[in-house]
Amino acid sequence: MLSGETCYSCATNQAESAGLPPRERILIGDGWRVAHAVTATMPGWLVVIARRHVVSLADLTAAEAAELGLMTWRLSKALTRAFGCQKTYVACFAEATGFEHLHVHVIPRSPDLPADARGPAVFEHLRQPESRWVPQAEMDRIATLLSTQPSDPGP
Repeated sequence: MLSGETCYSCATNQAESAGLPPRERILIGDGWRVAHAVTATMPGWLVVIARRHVVSLADLTAAEAAELGLMTWRLSKALTRAFGCQKTYVACFAEATGFEHLHVHVIPRSPDLPADARGPAVFEHLRQPESRWVPQAEMDRIATLLSTQPSDPGP
């Protein structure tokens, strides 16, 4: 297990939230922080990051698990409103070197996404050259849009 000093997510979580750019603090809850995926070529690709260092869903407390479920549901609704996506994909692997910290991808699936880029193939949007990544200014604009949308009161 990585320590807070060597884990990218732990280091970012320890930063003063007000000092983080909007793309790194779309939503901050008790157990989770939402950020725009830094290396994505798809606008609105979000990452829900555990605020404490855990590596598996099985390591969550009941409160963290409940908050994660509600948060991914609310983010899916916000992405649908903001982007007109047909649905969202939600995936959790947390195994890339340096990113073993538990994080959950919430990905807007637009109606015009080509068939060969759907499902697990959508992760090709994280493997593109930096020149194709969503620019930081656009990530910040999206973050502001999503964080100011009305909150759904829930079920």
